[in-house]
Amino acid sequence: MDKKLVIIPTYNEKENIENIIRTVFGLGDYHILIVEDNSPDGTASIVKGLMQEFPDRLFIEERKGKLGLGTAYIHGFKWALAREYDYVFEMDADFSHDPHDLERLYKACCEEGADLAVGSRYCNGVNVLNWPMSRLLMSYYGSAYVRIILGIPVHDTTAGFKCYKADTLRAIDFSKIHHIGYGFQIEMKFTVWKLGFTIKEVSIIFKDRTLGTSKMSKGIFSEAIFGVIGLKIRSWCRKWERMK
Repeated sequence: MDKKLVIIPTYNEKENIENIIRTVFGLGDYHILIVEDNSPDGTASIVKGLMQEFPDRLFIEERKGKLGLGTAYIHGFKWALAREYDYVFEMDADFSHDPHDLERLYKACCEEGADLAVGSRYCNGVNVLNWPMSRLLMSYYGSAYVRIILGIPVHDTTAGFKCYKADTLRAIDFSKIHHIGYGFQIEMKFTVWKLGFTIKEVSIIFKDRTLGTSKMSKGIFSEAIFGVIGLKIRSWCRKWERMK
């Protein structure tokens, strides 16, 4: 049986964390790693309480503060690879990503030949609920801009709902990943593509959170978009080789 790990980074997610954990575990044989950035609202305490109920399926890695989304996921990737998981997922804690779509992402990799499956808001029209029009336009046209600049065949370049085959992650030199904010999502997809792996988009419906506070801001999104130019320039100077 394949070993499947869902990585969920958290900062101040006490309203959502128990429900998302129970929902994922209710779907089947998934494990969950919470990468917790010292939330002052007690998110870690909730997770530790649930670990008594799910001792072999729920894990937590606590960090000293908000160190960035990218470093949280890289920490989780290394943790997963050291424990020989076969498939590694990225997912938000706030139910903007429907946990029921985890199985569709898994099948895209396990049965349909993808090395990376992306839960995409934009590969089949625009499937986003409850966002203000300004944020939707910024996200949609931002993704189009990234696709044009980088030449990457992915419609939702900033998507954060993903499934990796473990061998895909093993081939990536994480020391060469520069972005730590939302630009990390772009850089990882670009890296996977440049290394010659197959990316498949799986159409999902994205729902804005109803509990807790969004971590997104115009500054974070702008950092991701403007960082694309630097990413493109660095790609010209880099020899793209898979890690052995």
